Amino acid sequence: MPNPPKLPQGMPTRQQVLDFIQSSDIPAGKREIAKAFGLKGQEKIKLKALLKDMAEEGLIDGSKSAFHRMGGVPKVTTLRIVDVDEGDLIAEPDNWDPEAPGKPPRLIVREPKVRGAKRPPALKRGDRILARTEETERGWIAHPMKKLPARTEGLMGIVEIDKTGKAWLAPVDKRVRQSAPIADRGEAEAGQLVIAERVGRSERAGVKVVEVVGDPLAPRSFSLIAIAKHGIPHIFPDEVLEEAPRAAKLKLSEKAREDLRHLPIVAIDPADARDHDDAIWAEPDGQGGFNALVAIADVSFYVRPGSALDREARKRGNSVYFPDRVVPMLPEVLSADVCSLKEGQDRAAMACHLHINADGKVSSFRFTRALVRIAHNIAYEDAQKAVDAGNPPEFLANLWAAWKALAAARHARDPLELELPERRVVLNEKGQITEIAIRERLDAHRVVEDFMIAANVAAAKALEAKTAPVVYRIHEPPSREKLIALRDYLATMGKKLALGQVVTPGLFNRMLKDISDEAEKALVMEAVLRSQTQAYYGPANAGHFGLSLGSYAHFTSPIRRYSDLLVHRALVDAYKLEQPAPPGSIPATSGLSDRDRASLQQVSDAISQTERRAMEAERDTIDRYVAAWLSARVGEVFDTRITGVQAFGFFATIVGLGGDGLVPISTLGGEYFRHDEAAQALVGSDSGTTYASGDRLKLRLAEANPLTGALKFVLPDQQAGVIEPRGTRPQDRGRGPKKAGKFMVGQRGRPGNIRHQGRKK
Repeated sequence: MPNPPKLPQGMPTRQQVLDFIQSSDIPAGKREIAKAFGLKGQEKIKLKALLKDMAEEGLIDGSKSAFHRMGGVPKVTTLRIVDVDEGDLIAEPDNWDPEAPGKPPRLIVREPKVRGAKRPPALKRGDRILARTEETERGWIAHPMKKLPARTEGLMGIVEIDKTGKAWLAPVDKRVRQSAPIADRGEAEAGQLVIAERVGRSERAGVKVVEVVGDPLAPRSFSLIAIAKHGIPHIFPDEVLEEAPRAAKLKLSEKAREDLRHLPIVAIDPADARDHDDAIWAEPDGQGGFNALVAIADVSFYVRPGSALDREARKRGNSVYFPDRVVPMLPEVLSADVCSLKEGQDRAAMACHLHINADGKVSSFRFTRALVRIAHNIAYEDAQKAVDAGNPPEFLANLWAAWKALAAARHARDPLELELPERRVVLNEKGQITEIAIRERLDAHRVVEDFMIAANVAAAKALEAKTAPVVYRIHEPPSREKLIALRDYLATMGKKLALGQVVTPGLFNRMLKDISDEAEKALVMEAVLRSQTQAYYGPANAGHFGLSLGSYAHFTSPIRRYSDLLVHRALVDAYKLEQPAPPGSIPATSGLSDRDRASLQQVSDAISQTERRAMEAERDTIDRYVAAWLSARVGEVFDTRITGVQAFGFFATIVGLGGDGLVPISTLGGEYFRHDEAAQALVGSDSGTTYASGDRLKLRLAEANPLTGALKFVLPDQQAGVIEPRGTRPQDRGRGPKKAGKFMVGQRGRPGNIRHQGRKK
């Protein structure tokens, strides 16, 4: 075999590290990298810091003993068999982040050809293996090394004691069905929420309780569960907390900033807003158009590239919002105070000046660093009431008039119009639930939204005009595979979707507009939603399909999104808006660093992942609050709609409240039900009774588990079952609890819309 090419000796660059990791025939850890580049002494210490930075930037993943490029697969890793394709076993990484952009890599498993008694047991779907992997021109290949025992997941859970006195950890993740034996529960008592860690290499060795959280149903526990489950960083390192006050004390230069304190700029936000990124202003230009301003917190002035604040913000990617708390991207002294646009306070802002012509189109724009003084912080509801009363203050009247022009241009653009209800959890001062309802959609929301969209488009185009780097917000058109699935589904409803034409948002809008029946429209709307791709961040523009825009970037929320901070830095460089910090303990520059420019793709991938992580954590927490709210109403009958259909049953959600629950096929009676995948329906073989995605029907709530967020429904003529204590059921004997929290769990269905109770064909 030819000798591998000799690597340059000395401290490697980021790209050289990535190239070595990808080309190495063995797992490449810190030791292997140091040896390959001939590093010694202090260089090894620098390498350790470099690898830490690369991990935080989303360039690499893994551990100090085996790194791999982000989005790739380690040389030796744990895989799960997920499918069989024409005789080939297909595996996916067992620890793949479900919030990562795109689908997990799929590997073809090459089982060793061994005969006789030494032949390993045949692998099947669901098995876990330790495997050596390689990336070839035809894709990833996995070479099994050994079969692993079934995995016990969910290291946050509830301590439960069976009738023999044995302790078990019941997971709080509704996707996890198996409880884990507790080898050491320390001071934890039955019923307490705990954090545990595995002991030994064998799954059968069980887990050890390392922290007692307390009452699992206490206020604030639900968000703690989500934070632990999704690994969300929520404690700021000491160096970040020490640096934040120093950054907050940076003085604003009146001479170096455009003074806009005389304008009646207003920040319109939710009543419970914890930070205020944006504020808006408009006035007529005397020619049928408007001069407008979108003022955004100038976070880049305080959070400099390379600082401890910047490293932590990049790691977090975004703030995460729960009903009872926020896990901020930046420390509170910045996010809730110095950077937040508060009424009557002088604040640093990045100002986007817009001219809106009589047709509602933005005819010109410019960006400056400014000094603003917010005239009013107003809740959406209060702003709407003032306008609806018929005699609003002039600053609101001007905003609404400018918005109507923007709305006309939006209508001409014809973006995708889908009504997506948002659940709102209201808590009292003790953290107890007082109300759960669908958030009302107001014109005030649309006013702010359209101003923000205009500013985001202007930011993207302004950077393009200077050929500067852009972190785009990208929403690609639906894939052909999803369009074919949508076409086939619509065909079951007697509707046609021609795939020979160019697919635009307007195509879907016209389809929905032509449907007069509201229940049917809701059903088609959900099908269209399922066909859409996931939006993400990236430096290569692919447009925004949903908004029907060619160029779009996120500029308006730098307090809570790292993507927006990068866009601000790019604008600082492109338009020469630099304001150096005085010599001291924080970096001078507030524009893009060389590291930002060199790793824009990797950073974009990383923050796309953190965004998905936050969305999943927020959704899980809302599900738990909904289940807690409903736990006192088990046995009641609710109006529901079917949100998803599987061979084992269907999922339904309570109309006007949300919360997906399973209706097991075993509870539908003695009749055999056939799963029609194309029609997303279960069809009775004798009666023809059909339960299809979107159908509206009444169901009885049988179970509600606040710890997992799982619900279970049965038909109205069935009663909610009595849940037997853990350890007393036949299936529990000798092997501990099986179902998390004593409740039926399963995959979540997608939100959908419903028509009527068990219709017949």
